[in-house]
Amino acid sequence: MKLAFCGLGLMGEPMVKRLLAAGHTVKVWNRTPAKAQALIALGAQWCDTPAQAASDVDGVFMCLLNTSAVEQVVFGPAGILHARHLRWLVDHSSVPPEQTRAWSQRLLAASQADWLDAPVSGGVAGVQAGSLAVMVGGPASPLESASQAMSAYASNITHMGDSGAGQATKLCNQTIVASTVAAIAEAVGLAHRNGIDLKQLAKALQGGWADSKPLQVFVPRMVTPCQPSIGALSTMLKDVDTVMQVAQSSGAPMPVMATVQQQLRAAQAAGLGEAELSALICLVWPEQRSAF
Repeated sequence: MKLAFCGLGLMGEPMVKRLLAAGHTVKVWNRTPAKAQALIALGAQWCDTPAQAASDVDGVFMCLLNTSAVEQVVFGPAGILHARHLRWLVDHSSVPPEQTRAWSQRLLAASQADWLDAPVSGGVAGVQAGSLAVMVGGPASPLESASQAMSAYASNITHMGDSGAGQATKLCNQTIVASTVAAIAEAVGLAHRNGIDLKQLAKALQGGWADSKPLQVFVPRMVTPCQPSIGALSTMLKDVDTVMQVAQSSGAPMPVMATVQQQLRAAQAAGLGEAELSALICLVWPEQRSAF
């Protein structure tokens, strides 16, 4: 397939690598052109604007940081909206469901192109292994074509319903992940203060009811921080803020997430926003602060 991809950040770059490795032709755009150099060396085609990238392709993908970035890349003066022969757009960004619905309607009215909200879970390791989970909202008709491309980096692609349903599902995912990581941090802090061999903690809990993928990933990274980052704490706070906004508008009680939100905000206020999410451990184990 001939594809376009806008946004070559932590997730976007390895996604494009997987698409290229699967034999797809990929035109790329990024706000910072230097980030595209490694992909160009692998065969990606650089474009100066999102509109140029999205013109005359089978479909367009984007993975951007926040709502304002999505708005500009799609609807700005040189945005995707102005591309020639635009068919469908898959948005892997995590943004509010209501905003996604409005954008979808706007794109359809202006260009007759379909918008699929398709946030993902599994992190960089999931992209590299081709095992991401993708939660899709929007019309079913373009999903078959889009899935042919997404299968390069995803093994679980689920259509959740109409526009915005993918984003709402991602908020459920982030609710579970954020609250789990906060609980893991407290458990590690408890273990530290009680003389437990922290390097054995994840192994000791493996296979039991406390075990989970976050447990196996985050316990070692909280005990011995390492690079590269698997996702900034500030990014999770952004998602949790959205969770709480949607919970308020829909009347969903979320007392646990309200506490987790404040924990993340406290960590960001302490200067840990750009550290990875495992830095949440510093709230209960302050001596780890220098490691992040």
